[in-house]
Amino acid sequence: MVRRSQLKSLELKNRALSSENSEYIFGFEDTGSHACYMIYGILKSREKGRLVKPGRGHEEIVLAMKGDLEVTGYYSGTLKESSAFHIAGEHECFLENPGEQDALYIVAGGHSESDYH
Repeated sequence: MVRRSQLKSLELKNRALSSENSEYIFGFEDTGSHACYMIYGILKSREKGRLVKPGRGHEEIVLAMKGDLEVTGYYSGTLKESSAFHIAGEHECFLENPGEQDALYIVAGGHSESDYH
């Protein structure tokens, strides 16, 4: 017999809105695990310069959830809504919302190498 547990979810939008940079990192403090993390981010209309840099021993997938994003840096181009890209290590990109509405993005990351925490 499989025992089921109650789903424990965490509301992210209001947490992101109440943070200084409109991001919420769902990770170690919520899960107790260093294996993976997820960032829920909001870019206001015309906001630019949001850094994406996984860091040594990490990889990330960036997903444009709502709105198109302009990407500059290691990669350059338009990240269309519902599209994603992968970035690793010390490479960095910057996100910009050229639109009139808030844009939403998700960054999912984890370890590509061991012994960094």
